[in-house]
Amino acid sequence: MIAYRAHAAALGGCLALASFPLSGCGVLTDEVAASKNAAVATSAKHAGGMDALVAAAKEEGRLNAVAIPRDWANYGALIDGFTKKYGIKVHVENPNGSSEDEIAAVKADKGEKHTPDILDVGGSFAQAAAEEGLLAPYRVAAYDKIPKTQKDPRARWYNDYGGYISIGCDATQVNSCPESFAQLLKPEYAGKVALNGNPVQSGSAFSGVYAAALANNGSFDDIGPGLEFFEKLKRTGNYNPVESTPETVEKGRTPISIDWDYLNAGYADQFRSKGMDWQVNVPTDGVFAQYYTQAINKDAPHPAAARLWQEYLFSPEGQNLRLDGYARPVLMDAMKEDRTLHEIAAAWLPEVEGTPRFPTEEQTVRAKKAVARGWADAVR
Repeated sequence: MIAYRAHAAALGGCLALASFPLSGCGVLTDEVAASKNAAVATSAKHAGGMDALVAAAKEEGRLNAVAIPRDWANYGALIDGFTKKYGIKVHVENPNGSSEDEIAAVKADKGEKHTPDILDVGGSFAQAAAEEGLLAPYRVAAYDKIPKTQKDPRARWYNDYGGYISIGCDATQVNSCPESFAQLLKPEYAGKVALNGNPVQSGSAFSGVYAAALANNGSFDDIGPGLEFFEKLKRTGNYNPVESTPETVEKGRTPISIDWDYLNAGYADQFRSKGMDWQVNVPTDGVFAQYYTQAINKDAPHPAAARLWQEYLFSPEGQNLRLDGYARPVLMDAMKEDRTLHEIAAAWLPEVEGTPRFPTEEQTVRAKKAVARGWADAVR
């Protein structure tokens, strides 16, 4: 059993357009034209270089986001750091929303000033958004260092940070905290076991079902046993339909929460001073790792700020801030090699045996469809 308790982290020229030729200017290449317009820039170089991108982003002065709460994967520190460094305000709507809410906002608010500029969603949601033509291709400076399996070859999305599904437990309310999915079925946990959202809408909750499947003889090709597990959890009376949040944890409404280890670890830090003993276990019978994905809205109202935000997230500063919040940065191995990783923070991550494996895009799409069909019946 892999268990741990969290600690407090220490830690000019002419622009030639085909429809608007200007006299006295030669025909410019697509690359140079793109460098004059952040909305179509596919890299900082194409935006005229980092200095030009920073200047354009500062001129915009704003970044719109949805569903990135400050206590999720150290977003509070990232938002503050970005604003301090560039003077750009980050406006977050519906901070406790889901991946589905983010995609819905991109579609519903197209053309509005408050439309999301950037997305932070579960991988399957990013893949679907890319197929729908909602995302802008953009290669951050560190793109080549991101593992091949963790990015879109067309740079429409790339993974940023992740962790393992874990079981968080308030030991002040629960006599013996569960350490596996199998133990969650014990009668003593009646009405106590919650997920972070609805798995049809929430990437973290969906991953909780996937982990339950792996713990019950399922596979990346078969998420069915995960649905069956929650059906059994509901039938025994242990399933708690309240969606777990920091507020529900603090108020004791969700004393056991199946969620990412970095979120559960953050709860341990957050509530220790209030007398709560929040314990975290990564269950060995359902080891499931996943990363969250970054992308840029193709119709972002602040395209330069959106691209600069990506550069910040994938810089050593941004990736280490993820680590300081217990999330595993996607560039962790590369940063170990170039010695830019916060080693002290890395040492506090839970040890997990073996190399994490991830479902393919096709497997994830099939699993999502299965959950969409079967979740309501499983917990009705």
